[in-house]
Formats: sequence, C-alpha cells, structure tokens
Amino acid sequence: MNEKRSFCHPSILSGWNSGICVCCQDLNSCCYAYRCFPCFTCTTTGEFGESTCLPLLDIFGPGIMAAFGVPVFVPSVSLGMRVAVRHKYDIGGSICEDIMVSCCCMWCSWCQMSRETKARKQTVTVLTTHPMIQPIPMATTTQVIATQQAFGGINVAPVAFAPAVQMAPISSVTTVVK
Repeated sequence: MNEKRSFCHPSILSGWNSGICVCCQDLNSCCYAYRCFPCFTCTTTGEFGESTCLPLLDIFGPGIMAAFGVPVFVPSVSLGMRVAVRHKYDIGGSICEDIMVSCCCMWCSWCQMSRETKARKQTVTVLTTHPMIQPIPMATTTQVIATQQAFGGINVAPVAFAPAVQMAPISSVTTVVK
C-alpha cells in the first residue's frame, strides 16, 4: 500500500487493487483486450464515466499529428485516463510512473484500469443499529385505585395509572455504494 500525503488532498492515498501484470485476476477483460483492444478501451472509458469515443484519439491521433509533422510519443488518452483513475480513487503514484506504464505496457495499463473501476463500483452493505426508540405496550388495562384519605380536611380523588411502556432499539440496513 502506497501511503503518501498530498497538499491538495490531505487524506492518505491508497494503492491499486491489483498489480499491472495481474491479468489472470479478470480473464474476461484480458481476453477482450487481446481480441479487440480499441473496443476494450472504449468500454473501459464508458464504465469509468467518460466518453466512449475518447480512446479513438490514441489510435487516430498520432497519425493525424504525424501528417502535420508533430511526433507523438506518449499516448495522451491512455495517460489521461490513468491519471484520472488515480485521482478519482485516491491512488498514490506519480506522473512519471503513469507515463512509463502508458508507453511501455499500454494493454496491461488498460486492463489494470478496468479491474480498478470494476472493484471500486461494487456495492457494500453495512448493517447499523441506530438508537431509535419504539414504544412497546406491556399492559392494555388501566388500573384505578380508589382511596379516600383525609389530609387536612381535603379528600383525595381516585388515582389512575397508565399502562407500562418498554423501549427497544430498532436495527436498520444501510447500503453504501462506492
């Protein structure tokens, strides 16, 4: 676990849920990326919440830039997505690390981002008990005690007692979505 502090975000940053070369953890995604990498990248950006057409810039962008005489060495969308995933899920790392992974192992980088997005979108159910009180009646009849006592010449009227009430905590289920 990579524990670094950021000046912009004071919480402790976590690490990736899986390593860069752990494709066996999610074989479906790994095979999908191997068979049709452009489709896989579009699906991954869609699951992350970005435009599904965004990765197409990595495919067509270098060709268009080369036509104008501008060389492109770093796949900009892959790098941008990796930085966005790290930022959204508070994952530690550096831009240099992201550039290296995006350039040298693009397929593994996209598979790792896909696994991370899927892992962070899982629903977690938490059972909590709140100190809410609900009255539970114990008796249904009212008892009347009739007494006639003289206290300084004043008669006291009959006294009525209300039914006893017992208090019990109520448990509830809270669903938290990551």
